[in-house]
Amino acid sequence: MPLKYTIDTLSDGHVHTRLCNHAKGEMEEYVLSAINRGLKEIIFLEHLETGIDYLERTWLSEDDFDFYFEEGNRLKGKYSGQIRIGTGVEVGYNAESPVELITKLECRTWDRIGISCHFLKLPGTDAHLNLLSKKKRNIDIAIKYGVESILSLYFKTLIEAVEKLPGTVLCHIDAALRFVPGLQFSNAHFQQIDSLLALVKDKGMALEVNTSGFAIRQEPFPTQKILHMAHSHNIPLVAGSDAHKPEDVGNHFDILPEFISSSIVCP
Repeated sequence: MPLKYTIDTLSDGHVHTRLCNHAKGEMEEYVLSAINRGLKEIIFLEHLETGIDYLERTWLSEDDFDFYFEEGNRLKGKYSGQIRIGTGVEVGYNAESPVELITKLECRTWDRIGISCHFLKLPGTDAHLNLLSKKKRNIDIAIKYGVESILSLYFKTLIEAVEKLPGTVLCHIDAALRFVPGLQFSNAHFQQIDSLLALVKDKGMALEVNTSGFAIRQEPFPTQKILHMAHSHNIPLVAGSDAHKPEDVGNHFDILPEFISSSIVCP
């Protein structure tokens, strides 16, 4: 077991753009922001979803991805020597269409494949619930259906996602229902998380420390308790801002090392 739990804060491995329809800014603006912050690497991790029935599209189309790679390659050439630029994907797992997801992933070469789950179709419902939304409609549905049951299904889905997808990083592991007031995980949820982390380790993946959580709950995704669990599994960490505006690149990276180090002694 390592004595220190470290993370590279000169690399932002989770950045979005206007292409996902819920962020602002061109890819080049994010690159310039990263350079201005003194980062050595930026990895775009744009949204891929399949089979989702939701009121709006918050992910890229195939045409969007064509442009994404074309622009990414242009920027890699333009800023070579100043910063490393990666074009990756944040694939949202849908248990109803794993074959389609895998097929889409195999059609392109990604610098990073992040695994997440943004949408769930709850038993007895037709449309998907957006788990990461702060819209009252989604929060009300979550509370009505039952937060504990949804979280259990969420972690079960992530376990299946890590088992089936060729992922390299698990993204914002505990971000589901993040805007539900008084959200708490049960002991059963933590048992699921531990099983998930064991699988992440077995698959040779990293765990993302997503700093967007600081603005929402004064700590990243995941919490110190889960980071402590990840440390016990000796899982490598990567930093991601989940930037949806150029100025958010590298946000809160300066406080990450101390936060992560303190997680080692977290009970």
